[in-house]
Amino acid sequence: MQLKRVVVTGLGALTPIGNNVNEYWEGLVNGVSGAAPITHFDASKFKTRFACELKNFNVTDYMNRKDARKMDKFTQYAMIASDEAIADSGLDFDKENRNRIGVIWGAGIGGLESFQNEVLEFAKGDGTPRFNPFFIPKMIADIAPGQISIKHGLRGPNFTTVSACASSANSMIDALNYIRLDQADVIVTGGSESCIAIAGIGGFNALQAMSTRNDDPATASRPFDKDRDGFVIGEGAGALILEELEHAKARGAKIYAEVIGGGLSADAYHITAPHPEGLGAKAVMENCLQNAGIKPEEVDAINLHGTATPLGDVAELKAVKAVFGDHAYNLNINSTKSMTGHLLGAAGAIEAIASILAINNSIVPPTINHFTDDDKIDPKLNLTFNKAQKREVNIAMSNTFGFGGHNACVLLKKFAD
Repeated sequence: MQLKRVVVTGLGALTPIGNNVNEYWEGLVNGVSGAAPITHFDASKFKTRFACELKNFNVTDYMNRKDARKMDKFTQYAMIASDEAIADSGLDFDKENRNRIGVIWGAGIGGLESFQNEVLEFAKGDGTPRFNPFFIPKMIADIAPGQISIKHGLRGPNFTTVSACASSANSMIDALNYIRLDQADVIVTGGSESCIAIAGIGGFNALQAMSTRNDDPATASRPFDKDRDGFVIGEGAGALILEELEHAKARGAKIYAEVIGGGLSADAYHITAPHPEGLGAKAVMENCLQNAGIKPEEVDAINLHGTATPLGDVAELKAVKAVFGDHAYNLNINSTKSMTGHLLGAAGAIEAIASILAINNSIVPPTINHFTDDDKIDPKLNLTFNKAQKREVNIAMSNTFGFGGHNACVLLKKFAD
């Protein structure tokens, strides 16, 4: 069958460097760091005492307190970002077939803080089980798309993809395929996460995965720098409206970009470490290029997974060179995690939005916090260090990888009818 073409017609973002798409983009191009001391709880005894939290955020600016109390933060964030994307798209659901509009969302962990808090409260008591009746609906990872669909009456495909930090890229790829195969006209997709909590910080510290640069949080996320020492955890959400091209054109929608391909692979190597030669990363980029039907030399820019872990950054760049050959030196390569931190299950969504905005504005956001070259990284690669670079971007790639060896890659193209 002839696959349908899929375009992006709406964007929403709630990030540590901006609480909407415009603020987020301004933060990206200006190289703003979202990292600062943790305020959500007393982190004074933890190895890592900073994170990329949302700034100047009050959930009651977006929803009433009664509704907010029934949701974990990750669902609140999903509702806020998806509302922005829906409004941005100009969709009027009353004029649409709601059976043909779905919600496919990504979350790597879900309601971790709600789970943590209920267990802590139980432990403080006399052993009598007294749990919040909303405990389970707040905690389960699939509740975010459920809540979005309930609010808007959307009866199309509805589920959550869970593949750790690749989750929202997986959600976008699933959304792409449902529309390509004519199973839906529109999908609200993206991802959200909120794990800046006792259990989240403690757990990732135990894995020795996070930076402990407590004396200088703003420069702690250092992708590709010799002195990188782990990722900086972030929180928030990204939402995209994916729409079948003819459906979008029929209603006169503005089109940000076309989603031309998605790739998936597994490292099949280790529960947390990447394959040292980047074999899974290489496979996922090759799969994505094949799925899109384009050649490596047609790609202009790549937003890498780039978490600032000692092993991960090197392995991913090895994979880039293996896939792109000499063309790797013509690419603008960056990691926006240097600014936003790592939003875990929401990373793929906000990073795809960054790639879409790079296409629309002909600017590649920087990889900030580069101070010292790493002799394990090819100095001839353009890693867009410290300052945004003007560049015509026709096709952009976005990589996201997750614990368990899950890899997802999305290709976005400047729209041309």
